[in-house]
Amino acid sequence: MARLLIRALEMAGHEVEQASRLRSYDGGGDNLRQRKLRTLGGRMAERLIRRYQRRPPEKRPQAWFTYHLYHKAPDWLGPAVSRAFDIPYVAAEASYAPKQENGPWAEGFDAAARAIALADLVFCPNSNDLECVLPLIGDPERLVPLTPFIEVSRFAASAREGAARRKRLSSRLGLEEDVPWLLCVAMMRPGDKLASYRILGAALAKLADRPWRLLVCGYGKASDDVAAALAPVGDRVCWFGEMEADDLAAIFAACDLYVWPAVNEAYGMAFLEAQAAGLPVVAGRSGGVPDVVCEGETGLLVPVNDAEAFAAAVRELIGDDQRRRHCHVFDGPGADGEKLPVGNQQ
Repeated sequence: MARLLIRALEMAGHEVEQASRLRSYDGGGDNLRQRKLRTLGGRMAERLIRRYQRRPPEKRPQAWFTYHLYHKAPDWLGPAVSRAFDIPYVAAEASYAPKQENGPWAEGFDAAARAIALADLVFCPNSNDLECVLPLIGDPERLVPLTPFIEVSRFAASAREGAARRKRLSSRLGLEEDVPWLLCVAMMRPGDKLASYRILGAALAKLADRPWRLLVCGYGKASDDVAAALAPVGDRVCWFGEMEADDLAAIFAACDLYVWPAVNEAYGMAFLEAQAAGLPVVAGRSGGVPDVVCEGETGLLVPVNDAEAFAAAVRELIGDDQRRRHCHVFDGPGADGEKLPVGNQQ
C-alpha cells in the first residue's frame, strides 16, 4: 500500500523522497526498546532538519507523509520536521487503540496519539479506524476516508488469459482441470496469519465430500505450523511458496475462488488482487475487509473465527458455477473498456 501511495503521489506530479530508513516497529512491547527508539528518532529528526536547512528553500520538503502510524510503530520524525519547516503533516492508515493506553506499548501509544492529533490530514483506508481516530484530530474535515486500491493492469491481463493459464498449470502440476480451484495467498507467520490458516484447514476439512483443490502461495517461519493446520485436507493442497508478482497474477487468473479467514486483517490487499483477476472471495468479516469485498457482489463475508460458517460459504460458491461467476462483477472500466472485478474500488 505504501508503494502504491508513493506512485499515486508521483502520478499527481509530486516528487517523493524517502526521508529515513528508521524502523520504529516494536512487536514485543519492550519499554526499553521504545525509549531507545524515541531517543534515536529525536536525533535523526534533528539531523534531517539540519540537512533540509542546508538546501535552498525551493528544495526543502513541502509536506511530510507518514504511512501506517500506530502504537507499535509511532512516527518519531515527522512531527518535529513538520514543525521546523511549518509544512503540513499528513498520515495514512493511522490507527488509535485506547485499550493500549497503559499497556506494554505505552511509549509508542503516546507518541502515535500526539502525532495523529497534530496531523493536518489523515487518510483512512480502514473504516474501522475512523471512530477512534476522529476524537484525536477533532475536525472531521481532516479525516479523509480512502478506500484501499491496487494497480489492476497485471491481474486484468492475466484474467483475460485465465483459461490458457489454467490449462498450462493443470498440465504442469497434474491438477484436475474440471474441479474448483481454491486459492489463498498469505505470509506464514505466527499470530493472526497462522490463526487464519488454522480456520481455513478446519473449514475445508468439512468439505471432503466435494471435489476441489487448494493452491497455497506463501512462505515464512511458521510454514511447518501452516502445513500442520492444513493437514486435515491432505493431498488436496498444492504448495507454491514465495511467488514473483507476474507469476502470482497468473495463479490468481487460473483459479475459481479466493479463500481467506482474515483474522484481525486490516483490509487485505490480496482480496483486491483476487477480484482484479476475476475471482470471487470468501473472507472473514474482520477490520476493513468489508471495505474491499462487496458482500453478495464480489464475495461472501462470514463471522471471523467461525470455521463452520466459512465452510458453508465456500460450499455455496463451489457448488454453484453461475453464482460464482456472477460474484465478481465490478463496474469499473479496465483496458479496452471491459469490466474489471476489483471489489469496492472506484
